[in-house]
Amino acid sequence: MSTGYEQTLSEPLLNDRGSRIDPVLARSWLLISGAHYERFQSATDSRADIVVLDIEEAVAPKDKATARENATEWFAAGNSDWVRVNGFGTQWWADDLEMLAGKPVGGVMLAVVESVDHVTETAKQLPGVPIVALVETARGLERITEIASAKGTFRLAFGIGDFRRDTGFVDHPTTLVYARSRFTIAAKSAHLPSAIDGPTVGSSALKLSEATAVSVEFGMTGKICLTPDQCPTINEGLSPSAEEIIWAKEFFVEFERDGGEIRNGSDLPRIARAKKNRVASRSSSMDRSKDPMLSCSMVLRPSR
Repeated sequence: MSTGYEQTLSEPLLNDRGSRIDPVLARSWLLISGAHYERFQSATDSRADIVVLDIEEAVAPKDKATARENATEWFAAGNSDWVRVNGFGTQWWADDLEMLAGKPVGGVMLAVVESVDHVTETAKQLPGVPIVALVETARGLERITEIASAKGTFRLAFGIGDFRRDTGFVDHPTTLVYARSRFTIAAKSAHLPSAIDGPTVGSSALKLSEATAVSVEFGMTGKICLTPDQCPTINEGLSPSAEEIIWAKEFFVEFERDGGEIRNGSDLPRIARAKKNRVASRSSSMDRSKDPMLSCSMVLRPSR
């Protein structure tokens, strides 16, 4: 018997072209070179959850000013995407933030974050703008707990390529086990959304799918994309499976049928898991206020 749930399941996974979801839950973070204005529209028409205009690594020093001009024109046209800005202490950081001041920017991805002041000083220049702290060096990783707790940090992101170059680690998942664990633990301890994993280089769908599965294994719920073609694979790989969504629905039906009371200590992690699955699966296809199970103010009544 159909419950109507199948449509809800498929919508955020299959019909998300050109849509944007809450950055708390965003899976695919697409970097697009700020030097190429002609590519901006195709990026926003893609299945990326978040589009990030990159005026840092993707732009040569001689083209930085052009990239800022392109971003300014894009925002003037009524767009509100994210921007990856140059790291604190570089000769371009201040100019990047001056350009963004007063613009309808969705948020910034701050490159090469190595200490708390990198985030806090950026936040002072862009009050109210969410900041994804992109940690890309051994120095940054050693301070990741403090960075996660810094005022202004919205999410953590892993700059894998630069981290490997900084540390000399080879291109193999086992070399990054410790680093990825640190990201997840730091985000959780600071009560942040789960961390965003670094990008996968290359056009192999199998390699990208396997890399996304590694992200899931380490509790990461977002991943940086290098091309629009990578977004569907990443979105699917970082979304709850059909079985997980059905389990969550059935759990909440049972929970409410039993009076919505916490019966024992095992209920709390089960509630958290079920709520996370349902929010992630439905965030892009319905108004959360219409579903009491997705409300952050849901009251849990402990049994006596």
